[in-house]
Amino acid sequence: MKTGLITTNTFLNHNTGSGHPERADRVSTIIENLKKFEKKLIWKNPVTFDKKFLKITHSSEYVEKIENSFPKTNFHYLDGDTIVSPGSRDATYDAVGSIICAIDGVINKDFKNAFCAVRPPGHHSEKEKAMGFCIFNNVAVGANYLIDKYKYKKVAIIDFDVHHGNGTQDIFYNNEKVLYISTHQYPYYPGSGSSKEKGKHDNILNIPLPAGTTSSEYLNAYEYALKKLKKFKPDFVLFSAGFDAHKDDPLAQLQLTSKDYYEITKRTLNCIKKSCHGKVVSILEGGYDLNALKESTEHHINALLEFN
Repeated sequence: MKTGLITTNTFLNHNTGSGHPERADRVSTIIENLKKFEKKLIWKNPVTFDKKFLKITHSSEYVEKIENSFPKTNFHYLDGDTIVSPGSRDATYDAVGSIICAIDGVINKDFKNAFCAVRPPGHHSEKEKAMGFCIFNNVAVGANYLIDKYKYKKVAIIDFDVHHGNGTQDIFYNNEKVLYISTHQYPYYPGSGSSKEKGKHDNILNIPLPAGTTSSEYLNAYEYALKKLKKFKPDFVLFSAGFDAHKDDPLAQLQLTSKDYYEITKRTLNCIKKSCHGKVVSILEGGYDLNALKESTEHHINALLEFN
């Protein structure tokens, strides 16, 4: 079976303003490069979805607030970093719709696994708060969709973005059905993610790493993630796939190389092969050096393609 690639042109219309690091060419660079895999990938567009899945993840008040926040002209600031424009509405809903499309496709065996190349990212978005370029928490909606629609009881989220996914942790801190694992630079934005934050059911594993962490140091630390994952025995795995731990990324100071993302992905897939038979969906989070993003996502996709 092939790998699904879920994307859409609406990401181009999410205008964040001149000089903003979370810009449209992040996704267009990835998509252009992945065209070389065109015959190995199944390309699909996001689906429209029942907004009740947003309201399981976020409060109804927050969802309504966001629906009313998209301006008719110019820009609107949800916080100091998180900007929306008239075209942001479709991009924001399509980002959520991409992970739902990907999950349906994997469960229905349209493809073996999937990567969602969309924006805006999501993992900083808390139950009632937009922040860090994130509006709705895409991966969290995906996890709740698996639990609510498909009645999964063990969903794992692996977040290798360089920034801690405070929003995902906030949403699932008391939920025994979701294991959230994050590797991230610490102390750093957004300030959360210490190893002491474990969740009500020991369902949170934070692996804080100092600035300057090398590839070998990172991969050694990642073994703790794999050990936790293996013990949990997930039925389905979601990647919050941020590529900003790369040594060339301008927003952080970890020292991963592009090839490390192949190794991270491959090790994770091997770890969960028995428990969930490779049911994996990955969605783009951060990554702000275009060349590093292009190379790193290619290695990530290669590992997804190779997995049987």
